Amino acid sequence: MADLSNNFIGIKSPNPFWLASAPPTDKAYNVYRAFEAGWGGVVWKTLGEDPEIVNVSSRYSAHKLQSGAILGINNIELVSDRPLQVNLDEIKQTKKDWPDRAVIVSLMVPCEEKNWQQMLQRVAETNCDGIELNFGCPHGMPERGMGAAVGQVPDYVEMVTAWCKKHTQLPVIVKLTPNITNILLSANAALKGGADAVSLINTINSITQIDLDTMAGAPAVGGKYTSGGYCGSAVKPIALNMVGQIARNSETSHLPMSGIGGVTTWKDAAEFIALGAGNVQVCTAAMLYGFKIINELCDGLSNWMDSKGYKNTEAFRGLAVPNLTDWKYLDLNYKIVANIDQNACIECGRCYSACEDTAHQAISMVTTETGSRKFEIIEPECVGCNLCQITCPVTNCITMEKREAGKPYMNWTQHPNNPFKG
Repeated sequence: MADLSNNFIGIKSPNPFWLASAPPTDKAYNVYRAFEAGWGGVVWKTLGEDPEIVNVSSRYSAHKLQSGAILGINNIELVSDRPLQVNLDEIKQTKKDWPDRAVIVSLMVPCEEKNWQQMLQRVAETNCDGIELNFGCPHGMPERGMGAAVGQVPDYVEMVTAWCKKHTQLPVIVKLTPNITNILLSANAALKGGADAVSLINTINSITQIDLDTMAGAPAVGGKYTSGGYCGSAVKPIALNMVGQIARNSETSHLPMSGIGGVTTWKDAAEFIALGAGNVQVCTAAMLYGFKIINELCDGLSNWMDSKGYKNTEAFRGLAVPNLTDWKYLDLNYKIVANIDQNACIECGRCYSACEDTAHQAISMVTTETGSRKFEIIEPECVGCNLCQITCPVTNCITMEKREAGKPYMNWTQHPNNPFKG
């Protein structure tokens, strides 16, 4: 059976699943329940200085499919609104009661060295396993010069990280904001500041909806609204891209990463690890489905690893990175075409509409003598774009099949149409 035990920058946990800094890790009551369910670790909800933060009501809104399924959550909650000493006392007791679980403390402090030094001294007394610097929250705190206001300025990221490395012996994880053009700038800044690792991504600036009766967005606070932080399964592609960019960059490839962003299933977690993440953090999925989803996460990941012969997560960590390349190096002579399984087709016509109206007119529709509809690929017109496959509601009804182009590998740098070809 696959070994799920995890060692991330020297912080050990029984599995690679940590709860991310957020409402689920706001107090010992939550954390104890999470550990009893089987979570490997937690990043305690971000602590700030006293007097404690004042939050608003309401705090969450959702972006849903027409079916009602939630794609993502927007939140405008600030850092912990509980007294600092209460949090510190609970962290210390939690680590004492659960010594085999990872307990990381998320921090957000005004951008002054003495403030960070004082906070780090108090946090060290909890015997926690490490700290995570919250440079990512995009709502509320940036107005006070913290959160994303720091994370969006690489010089500040480097400076504060260096302060923390100077004033604590604990491992320092820098949580990066996705609300930036080039994630490598932030990752490099964290590296220069001496970070032991980075975690990404934090939430994305968002407005999930507008109520057309009240002309206010959600969550609404007395008829007013503000941009919040978007998270959940919808942000996974963005998070994977940023993790991948750090993993394949020569300057940052050795920087340990904790993957965050839309991890809902074991497969999501495996994808982050395959792109180089040392472990993963989960938040929205736990908020939507409860702490017991850890059973599905661990069982699913373990079973898949067994099926592939991976004895531990290190056995497949980063294996997808060498295949991540620039567009210009893709094989222009690689050829695939669509194929429709007529026995599986339910005659819905979605593939036909998509291809006929918005793609390459490579699917024909014929009405048979019995009145049924038959859809077939016009292979000479098919460019292998995959649109028909991704719009088809039937699993494996449309597959993409390789065709021999009869030409050797050629990328854009070699193509005669490239004016900059060497």
